[in-house]
Amino acid sequence: MSEKIPLPEIKYTQLFINNEFVNSVSGKTFATSNPCNGKKIADVQEGDAADVDKAVIAARDAFAPGSAWRQLDASARGRLLYALANLIERDYKYLVALESLDCGKPYSLALLDVEHIIHVFRYFAGWCDKIKGDTIPCDGNFFCYTKQEPVGVCGQIIPWNFPLVLLAWKWSAALAAGCTLILKPAEDTPLSALYVAALTKEAGFPAGVINVIPGYGSTAGKAIASHPGIQKVAFTGSTAVGRKVMSEAANSNLKRVTLELGGKSPLIIFKDADLDVACQTSLDAIMAYQGQVCCAGSRTFVQEDIYNEFVKRAVKAVESRVIEDVMTTTCEHGPQINETQFKKVLSYIEAGKKEGAKLETGGARHGDQGYFIKPTIFSNVTDDMSIAKDEIFGPVQCIIKFKTLDEVVKRANDTSYGLSAGCLTNDLNTALTLANLLQGGSVWINCWDPATPQAPFGGFKQSGFGKELGEEAVKAYTQVKTVLIKLPGKP
Repeated sequence: MSEKIPLPEIKYTQLFINNEFVNSVSGKTFATSNPCNGKKIADVQEGDAADVDKAVIAARDAFAPGSAWRQLDASARGRLLYALANLIERDYKYLVALESLDCGKPYSLALLDVEHIIHVFRYFAGWCDKIKGDTIPCDGNFFCYTKQEPVGVCGQIIPWNFPLVLLAWKWSAALAAGCTLILKPAEDTPLSALYVAALTKEAGFPAGVINVIPGYGSTAGKAIASHPGIQKVAFTGSTAVGRKVMSEAANSNLKRVTLELGGKSPLIIFKDADLDVACQTSLDAIMAYQGQVCCAGSRTFVQEDIYNEFVKRAVKAVESRVIEDVMTTTCEHGPQINETQFKKVLSYIEAGKKEGAKLETGGARHGDQGYFIKPTIFSNVTDDMSIAKDEIFGPVQCIIKFKTLDEVVKRANDTSYGLSAGCLTNDLNTALTLANLLQGGSVWINCWDPATPQAPFGGFKQSGFGKELGEEAVKAYTQVKTVLIKLPGKP
């Protein structure tokens, strides 16, 4: 039975600097809107370079030797992260509603996001007192050891599709390592980040450790990437913007960079796979959050023996999806984030039809308000079509026929992206062969994007470099210091 979720009260719309909510230096604001109807939710303070300067000062003071943050035991940092997780758990209903409203995500998916970030913060809480160096048997009369030290002040820029999830991925590893940070949430979805910022103060994080600057990429984002007082920048978003971030980082102070960028991920379905499971898995891989997922399985390769039957079942499955306001418990398919994305997806659908792909279902707007697009399936897609090459970032499944394993591996890898890949098969040899040969930072066998905090996530090729989650994420926020001590004799 469907339940309508009440709209949440909007509690925070200012910048969060040095543990206080403040207006921007310019006094400018921007509107964040509901993708289901295009109506304004709230006006949010617009940060820019002057506000980033203030946040950097706060973060540098918080990282200075002798500060409250630097004086904490590592285990005490872990307790703060755990306290934050507990507060998120306490307020999870509010956060789910806020996330669903602000980014147009079905309530059931937003619920999974909040559950996930609680696990992420608790996982990294356990890492705080396990970051250690080594002792090294050097030549000569030296005692040699290494230390894993925090990088320092970190800038973090996240997109609009997973505001809470990507906040948690970036904050948890940086804080576990002992860094301080400045986060710029996407201008489309700033509200949940500001609420969690308030929770960090309640949890007891010292002033200046966490700062949140809502604003535009061309101003606040650029200021973070180019600021000489920031030692590392972590960015999630498009490959095109990732290049700009990398350039700004290099041209300023050669700050370290982690990039998690776009994708055109292949999901390969072999003839021995269970067809019903394959259809559902492929549907989840591309239609989750209306296809607005960097690692979406946006190229569905299906072996020719089962191709026609698979298309038939996929169409039937996708046409049963419930399209409605995301603030209902039964919604499965919501809107695109904004008008720009809405028009972009529709333009790719038109391109697919013109290039000769067969439109099996969908392909048009749903309803007369908001940015809803019907779940869309194309068959008879070939590798040279734009819908098979470009990242659409929408609910468009491209079903592509293949014959053999060797052929499909070559075709699957023939892309500038390398974020993720997967296959569905009951043949262990096939599964292991693909795990070895597919060029993706994550390869999922008989599943898609299980999203567990322990497993590193990040891309190859133009999908970026560096990892989120797992031990690798902690390493991304530390630097190795080598210490050699001269001794009178061999130790």
